[in-house]
Amino acid sequence: MAIHYLLLWLEAPLQSWGFDSKFNRRDTLDFPTRSGIVGLILCAMGAKGKQIELLERLSQYKQTVYSFKKDKKEALLCDFQMVGSAYDETDPWTTLLIPKTSEGKKAVGGGTKLTYRYYLQDACFGVILELPEDLAKQTEYALKKPVFDLYLGRKNCVPSDFIYRGNFFTNEEAEAELLNISKEKGLTLAFKVLSEDKASEGDVITINDIPVQFGTDKRYKDRRVTIVQVT
Repeated sequence: MAIHYLLLWLEAPLQSWGFDSKFNRRDTLDFPTRSGIVGLILCAMGAKGKQIELLERLSQYKQTVYSFKKDKKEALLCDFQMVGSAYDETDPWTTLLIPKTSEGKKAVGGGTKLTYRYYLQDACFGVILELPEDLAKQTEYALKKPVFDLYLGRKNCVPSDFIYRGNFFTNEEAEAELLNISKEKGLTLAFKVLSEDKASEGDVITINDIPVQFGTDKRYKDRRVTIVQVT
């Protein structure tokens, strides 16, 4: 089956792409994760639950991320939040929202938890997805008419521009269109993230971001990526 190349544009005041975060500290990578992109696509499709078969099929194909920079330096935003406070303890429904111990008892301090959540500000990314023809057409339709709201990492990260930017027959065509978009916006390419181990081209890292199972019991596996700096 022929391979197609879908072009996505990710731009928003805030983005957050976590891959190894704990409850009280939610970090972000400085580029979109594979699980984040796949999650965005499944949201658009309205695909709920574990989706093990679909995720297994998607894991066979690569994505390339292009990070663009503006004239001003984008700052990392740390948002301090409190979870589990100011709930009405006389209401049996709202009490379910209060964090509890493993025994179901009220935690010390009333169950209030402090969290630190990190965001990329004013970031712009291009993503080229390799997909077989049937999945490419299904994804294209879903991104044009999404079932659920689309967001860039977290639900408060609302995109400020159109995400879907074309379905191409070659990677070169998709990349050319991506560079045209960035040129119109006055952006400069900073680095690329390749979904493969190419130590001769850049820094290779391992991240745990290939989704194996979604739903309430999320599971992931590792992949090696190469970060290529553009000078």
